Amino acid sequence: MSPFQPLQLPNGSVIPNRLAKAAMEENLANQDQTPSDRLLRLYQAWAEGGAGLLLTGNVMVDPAAMTGPGGVMLDDSQSLQRFRQWAEAGRAKGAQFWMQINHPGRQMQANLGQPTVAPSAVALDMGGLSKLFPQPKALDEGEIAALIQRFARTAALAEQAGFSGVQIHAAHGYLLSQFLSPLTNRRQDRWGGSLENRARLLLEVVKAVREVVSPGFSVAVKLNSADFQRGGFEPADARQVVLWLNELQVDLVELSGGSYEAPAMQGDARDGRTLAREAYFLEFAREIAAIARMPVMVTGGIRRLPVVEHVLASGVAMAGIATALAVDPNLPRRWQAGETKALAELPPIRWKRKAFAALAYMALVKLQMRRLAKGSKPKAKASPLGALLLEQWCTLRRVKQYKRMMANRLD
Repeated sequence: MSPFQPLQLPNGSVIPNRLAKAAMEENLANQDQTPSDRLLRLYQAWAEGGAGLLLTGNVMVDPAAMTGPGGVMLDDSQSLQRFRQWAEAGRAKGAQFWMQINHPGRQMQANLGQPTVAPSAVALDMGGLSKLFPQPKALDEGEIAALIQRFARTAALAEQAGFSGVQIHAAHGYLLSQFLSPLTNRRQDRWGGSLENRARLLLEVVKAVREVVSPGFSVAVKLNSADFQRGGFEPADARQVVLWLNELQVDLVELSGGSYEAPAMQGDARDGRTLAREAYFLEFAREIAAIARMPVMVTGGIRRLPVVEHVLASGVAMAGIATALAVDPNLPRRWQAGETKALAELPPIRWKRKAFAALAYMALVKLQMRRLAKGSKPKAKASPLGALLLEQWCTLRRVKQYKRMMANRLD
């Protein structure tokens, strides 16, 4: 199957080709959590690059629950003007543009100064980095009901702003993923215990979102194939969740894996086991594609056209590309023009301390996005240490801005 063959979704809408710009956290919002001019320029670059589907980085459903400072948030307190401009930029060349909607749960930094919630009061275990994240409070029944409505309202606003769909983030250890995992969900009520109960929140969010958007608006789910933690969310669990999603109006499922405690998203930043995990994503996606009623997309380390072709030949409908499009946003257009050997990658980071190597790798990715957002060319061979120090400085500045913004909201 050609990567440039259109894909018709269950809702009848069409994605122009099988290449997706997968979600990456940009941290390029204005101080009021709306899309900045830089964020618009970044997505203009990706729109011109030729991918058929663009996915935003995290757009949060609650201003007090952020994966990091500098993130975008959409609820009724926001004006839609900037979001309409963002949607126009992403859809300018014919791609579908989906907003990824999310809640971090316990994966929220302590320095943001906000109360942290989770299915259960289980703190992150990240060794020496654990102190960066606060002890979460278990959500009560009323808070869960309000949270479902927050997801639905953000999706409805995304449609009003002109986006063509939303992706509900239930992977990478964020809140919906936390409910799915028995390691983080130790509840004894209808939201915990059996897999059916642990999956209830995700399914209720999907239903609530679908109820408030039009039939032609795409609703997708990002799901872990596994958490890569003993006793956590496992492949058999993921398979069953997809079977339940089959009964709902879901237009695409993206498969990924890992969490903050067991990252599986940073490619060459870590050891050789990462490559096995990336191959595993594809193996598992092939199995899921055989039972899924909706198209399946797989993301993880894809940066060469032959790999894309292998993914599609395996029965998976779409290939999600992340880091490579931060290094070269024009990669899909170059492939379609006949540059079949074109690739884009960051040099591997061979530091002994894997946690810091992963942080440096993410900092390098964000450096490429910041350069694109300024209208400059990416700089793949930049210093990992320099990128990490710059990201830490930017984070400190954004934390101050976020705290000031939240204090003004309270006032």
